[in-house]
Order: sequence, then C-alpha cells, then structure tokens
Amino acid sequence: MWMFGLLLAALLLFCLNLDSPPLLNGGEQTINQVAGELTTTPLASWQWFYPTFGDKSYVEDPPLLYWLIALAYKTGNDSTLITRLPTALLSALSVPLFYGIGREIFPSRQNALFSSFIYLTVLPVVQYGRLAIADSAVLCFVMLMMICLLRSRRDLRWSLTAGIGFGLICLTQGIGFGLLLLAIGLIFIAWDTPRLLRSGYWWLGWILGIIPGLVWYTLPWLEGQAFLTANLIQESLQPFGHSVKIPRTLTGYYDYVLEFLKISVPWLLFASYGLGLAWTHRNWGWAKFVLVWTAVYGGAVCLIGSPLSAYSLPIYPALALAGGAQLAAVWNSPRSQSYPRLWVLGLSLMSLGAIAATVYFLLEASGNLLPVVSSSLALTFAIAAILVARRDLQFIFILFWGMYVSLLLLITSPHWIVS
Repeated sequence: MWMFGLLLAALLLFCLNLDSPPLLNGGEQTINQVAGELTTTPLASWQWFYPTFGDKSYVEDPPLLYWLIALAYKTGNDSTLITRLPTALLSALSVPLFYGIGREIFPSRQNALFSSFIYLTVLPVVQYGRLAIADSAVLCFVMLMMICLLRSRRDLRWSLTAGIGFGLICLTQGIGFGLLLLAIGLIFIAWDTPRLLRSGYWWLGWILGIIPGLVWYTLPWLEGQAFLTANLIQESLQPFGHSVKIPRTLTGYYDYVLEFLKISVPWLLFASYGLGLAWTHRNWGWAKFVLVWTAVYGGAVCLIGSPLSAYSLPIYPALALAGGAQLAAVWNSPRSQSYPRLWVLGLSLMSLGAIAATVYFLLEASGNLLPVVSSSLALTFAIAAILVARRDLQFIFILFWGMYVSLLLLITSPHWIVS
C-alpha cells in the first residue's frame, strides 16, 4: 500500500502540466526529431536499431529512449506532452522502486518511508524527471538494478533481473555510465556479502541478464559495419559526455553554488548528518551501501567537474537514504535530546532566502505563481525551524508536506523548468 501511495503521489508530481513550456532547445528537440523519424520507419527496418538524425546515423546516445517515445507517438500525437510522458512515467516509477531499496537495506519501514519522501521532494529529481532526456529515464533502471542486486543477497535468481537492469542502463545512457553504477554495486557486495563474488550462479545470472542489452553494441559488427560499432563504443564509454543544461533567468551565479543550493533546500542539512551516522555504523549493510554509493558516484561527478549536468541525478538517491536514516534516528531518539543548532540556523536562513525571493518576484510583477511558491517555501521552513527549536518531531511532516505542496505549485506554472 505504501508503494502504491508513493506511486500515485509521484505520478501527480511528475506528469502534471507536462506540455508547458515547449521542448528545450538541443536535448529535447533532438530527441523529438529522432523519435519522430522512427515513427515513419517500418518496425523491421535497420533504422529502428540505429536511429538517424536527418540523413546520418545518430550514435551519440543509445536508442531505448527513442524507442519509447516513438511508440508513444504511434499511440498519440507528436506533442510536448507525449514526448515527455515516457520519461515522466519512468521517473515516477523510480519512487516506489526506491522505497523497495529502503525496505531491503533498512531494518524498519520508517527509514524507507522517510528516505522515499526525501527522494520524492528533491527539486532536481522532479525538475529533470519531467524532461524528455535519458538522464531522467535512466533513474528508473538504476533503481531496478540496485533493488535486484540487494535482493540477490538472499536469492541468487535476482541477479538475472539485476543484469537486465544493467543492460537497460547501457541502452539508455551508455556503457560508461552503466559500468560506473555496476562498480558501485560490486564494491558494496565485496564489502557486505563477498561470498556472492565466488558464486558461479550469481555471475551466470548477471551474464544472462546483460546479454540482451549488449546485443545492440555488437550487432553492427556482425553485419559487417565495424566502423559503427567503434563509434558506438567510443560514444558510450565517455562517462559524462553530454550534459543537458536548463536555461536560467537569474545571472551572476556560479554553477556549483546553484547546484549546492538546489540540494540544500532543505535535505542536505539532514543528509550530511546521515552520512556521519552511516560512517559511525559502517558495519551495517545500509551504511555500507550509502557510503559506497555516495563516495564512488560523488567522486566521479567531482572529477568530471560538471555538477549541473543531469548526470548528477544518481547521487540524490544515496543522499536521500542518508537523510532518511538520520530523520528516523531523530524520530526514535529520546524526546529530551536536543537537535543540532545548525538545523535551526539553516532552516531559518532558507526561510529568509525564500522571503527575499518572494519580494523579488513581486517586484518583477510577472504575474506568475513564483511568489506563491517562494511564500510556501518560506512558511514551510519557518514553521520547521520553530518546531526544531522546540524539539517537536512534527517538523519532519511539515517539511515533507510543505516541500510536496510547493513543488506541486511550481509545476502548475510554466516556470518549473527554470533553475
């Protein structure tokens, strides 16, 4: 029932008002054109395996997302709504799958619920998840691979589904990206359940699951088009090659500061303490999983140096798990225990920042919902700061509900795509 409820909440947040504003220049419009060309192509055509952009083969990205959007065009109109709908549905499906990950690694349902509510209300996840880009669609397959990887510790047959998830990642984002996620899973298994690495049945399941996803990379070689295979491998092994930037109306801000602020509203306050909690309990399975995911993927993003790229999306699930563990620890702690002063200070500053944004939007007199959104955030953070200062656990529910309502207000306007 919790998974069903989370799915409904996610569907509303990811699928409402998808047709406004128009498709972004570059990424979305390119995907729209490539998928549109597939709709006029017979299903038995070679072009379905290797789509074209104009008159040339388009090998910059694997074809899974183009297939899904092209099939959506065959059932509906070639519109902004239909173009974004497949990725929005996959992003919404990632939420109950993420809850399943929490149920696998945490000893109680409460930790999984808190983590899922955080993941559902992270601004970049919602913002990118509503766009027709591979970076958002791949989140669903990342969750699929991770939950099956965790379940394979108890039942080796789940390694087959984990391999299928890895293959879907490679067909959506490329081999380089898939290998990075696979490395996270293997390092965790080596630390937590090393016996699996010596199991032939476990590896056999992975191999059988991966084969369908890798056929696309080898098929041109079998057809005598080795040059195409070389191009596919070269493009796919570029770890963070193509980034999709969202246009901004505010200037003068550095990309790193913007990304930090987006994740800091407000969950970084709790995720940072959650990472400390994970390090303290690093002999527990959930702590190992969170630490490995955060360290490996966060280190990769820092090395690449493009934090505003949608490639940074897979770091948010790890931080959501850390934040959920911290909030659950607070919920189960003695009522007399004080909370960190940084939480009160951080929430108060966020409230003041939201008030300043409200004044700015009102002075702009643009006639949109942005002042309402910033006012909702200001009220949420202010009430939460007061409750934290009083050691009232209701601040957790205020943050969850306030963030969800604020995001709903944001996506009902055409300005949800603006950073």
